Amino acid sequence: MQGNIACAEGALAAGCNFFGGYPITPSTEVAEHMASRMPKITGSCFIQMEDEIASMAAIIGAAWTGARSMTATSGPGFSLMMENIGYAVMTETPCVLVNIQRGGPSTGQPTMGAQGDMMQVRFGSHGDYSIIALCPSSVQECFDLTAKAFNLADRFRTPVFLMADEVIGHMREKLEIPDSVEIIRPKTLPEGTLPFTAGPDGVPGFAPFGIGRFTHVTGLTHDERGYPDTTNPACHESLVKRLVNKIENARHEIADYTIVNENARYVFVCYGAPVRTVKEVVDRMKIPDTGYLQLKTVWPFPEELLLRFPNVQAFIVPEMNLGMISREVERHVSVRVIPVGRIGGELHPPEELIQAVKIAGGDV
Repeated sequence: MQGNIACAEGALAAGCNFFGGYPITPSTEVAEHMASRMPKITGSCFIQMEDEIASMAAIIGAAWTGARSMTATSGPGFSLMMENIGYAVMTETPCVLVNIQRGGPSTGQPTMGAQGDMMQVRFGSHGDYSIIALCPSSVQECFDLTAKAFNLADRFRTPVFLMADEVIGHMREKLEIPDSVEIIRPKTLPEGTLPFTAGPDGVPGFAPFGIGRFTHVTGLTHDERGYPDTTNPACHESLVKRLVNKIENARHEIADYTIVNENARYVFVCYGAPVRTVKEVVDRMKIPDTGYLQLKTVWPFPEELLLRFPNVQAFIVPEMNLGMISREVERHVSVRVIPVGRIGGELHPPEELIQAVKIAGGDV
């Protein structure tokens, strides 16, 4: 199955019953498959909106009716969605956004792979906030991580991003579809509790429209009733810190990763399509003294995992950009970090990563 189709099937398995989108290469197959499948599923709705701004607005509105909602896009469309992404964060709206990344800036390379949106997904909307972003490196992970994204969105009442890339989105591989996937819905809002009163974990219960609970939803700074309180510094600080901390304080719960060879001296930190080349170098070619940390969750960045390699002399970070996550690695370690950025749409060949090991001092 193609990665984009596996993504759509993962969403449907997780109970996605609303898709609002707008076609854009290389993500269009996600919308096409949802358009084909959803009309046949009772209680499901597919709608093509007039643009990506409206698509993001539509899934936010659907989420507030209790739907599990999703959209899919790529670079230029992702940029258009940023204002409404900020609105989803501020209103604590659970929804899923799939970004099949392509070369940029601007319209760039519509049919070529890239990972150039990794900082945009973290910081693209204005203000202080935190997000959850997952990165598949295979067709199987497209299915699994998309399904997981819905549970994370409901668990933390936040938009969750599947940051795939054209390489994985258009790749065809064997896919094992389970009979069912775990579905975790938001915790309910207790009777007599204000709509935005958070529990100990910083996450409020959720009361969708139509069940008789009055809820005011605004992107303005608001109190626990949801009423605007825009000139109160204490209210703004309390609200925004809670929005950040409910994600950042749950890093261990959210983290999803694979570690191979903790005793390695030369450790690859990888996510998305470059994981495939790393596995070729470490698992199949067995280059000496090498290991890797595959990040399936890139945001919130799990920096504590970098401490799991006691003998590391250098971290090597292959990315299909000019070094975005490598800078994040540099912030948290004292050893050498070697970025291996590649743009233009082609995946790193094994020889490029072997050369990076040589540069780090490896006896290859």
